[in-house]
Amino acid sequence: MRLIIKGGHVLDPGNIDVVTDIKIDDGIITDLKKFESDLPDNDTQVTRIIDAGGCFVVPGLIDMHVHLRDPGQEYKESIETGIHAAAAGGFTAVCCMPNTNPVNDNRQVTEYIIKTAGQFHSVKVYPVASISRGLKGLELSEYGELKEAGAVAVSDDGLPVSDSQLMRRSLEYAKGVGLKVISHCEDPNLSAGAMNEGLMATRMGLAGIPNASESIMVMRDIALCELTGTPVHIAHVSTKESVHAIRDAKSRGVPVTAETAPHYFTLTDEAVRKYNTNAKMNPPLRSIVDRDEIRKGLADGTIDVIATDHAPHSVLEKEVEFDRAANGIIGLETSLSLGLKLVEEGVITFETLICKMSKNPSKIIGLSRDISVGAPADLTIINPTMSHTYDVEKGFSKSKNSPFNGWEFKGMAVYAIVNGRVVFESK
Repeated sequence: MRLIIKGGHVLDPGNIDVVTDIKIDDGIITDLKKFESDLPDNDTQVTRIIDAGGCFVVPGLIDMHVHLRDPGQEYKESIETGIHAAAAGGFTAVCCMPNTNPVNDNRQVTEYIIKTAGQFHSVKVYPVASISRGLKGLELSEYGELKEAGAVAVSDDGLPVSDSQLMRRSLEYAKGVGLKVISHCEDPNLSAGAMNEGLMATRMGLAGIPNASESIMVMRDIALCELTGTPVHIAHVSTKESVHAIRDAKSRGVPVTAETAPHYFTLTDEAVRKYNTNAKMNPPLRSIVDRDEIRKGLADGTIDVIATDHAPHSVLEKEVEFDRAANGIIGLETSLSLGLKLVEEGVITFETLICKMSKNPSKIIGLSRDISVGAPADLTIINPTMSHTYDVEKGFSKSKNSPFNGWEFKGMAVYAIVNGRVVFESK
């Protein structure tokens, strides 16, 4: 099978930045040059030609933090619907978190996820296994077995590892087998609220969650990272104090990386006004000061990755009283457009956006993501000027819990290509 992508602005940060054509044979990039005609050398083997004029062709986007809910909660999302949503958002790969039922703390669950995802010949799925058995924070999972089965990282996402000694052992064990540790930083004793602690919580009569509930654990895990010399990745950063701590640690050479989600650089706790449960998440939406510091962290490199923390929930969990509603929103189909909004506002460059949504996450989890001859053809084609309105009811995710329904955006993914196969095409 041969695919030709013609006339796109091919941008692979640090590697290539030119308007050219791409030839793909059997899923591998075989040529990067301008062809004089539609068919190179009067080629008759071409299966398809994609006109990418006016678009960027970039290394396939990777979301290193999603919840596919499968196995066990398929009424919220399944691997099939989750990867379709990912493809529609321009993603060619996702890393799925382990808080499924059963928990992904063993070879059987990891292999089930990989096998199931492989049936759809679509977006690549890289399982993240649990730090501790059953996410209970009492004993470590079998990292060697999980690595052999295909896990790329470990995390107790959704729950913190409160035991500092266990977290230390996790870092040491993970380093030995070559797994990344992704930390959900939260002090549960400070997190007994429903939203950000501040004026809005007071007005709404809801218990608040202070910034310190996150930043205390960020500082602890930085200290353990420094102690063990093992890299740690901080998930879903939401507070200015966390950004300051990570920035300071990086200045000292501590091998810490971090991610934030589009809702933290876009929204504030004002979004939960009128008890909007589709804006309820953990960590919660913070103040405008925090949001602006998150943006600064993205701009100066303190925050390495933009990840969605895609968290599907059905109406059963969301259409209830605010303090009883489940935390989390879907985000796979809006992430790129929200990132492009940052570019439009001058917060970051387009090249930086691609680093944070493709190059950096791939490097952190140990994958290669390049546009070069001989490389797998995992590509995203982005039209930076195409206007569209997000309609959650027309989305691919099984759940509809998004605060961005009805938002107007400029820029979107028009193709997602995995191993040379078009897995999404904008109609």
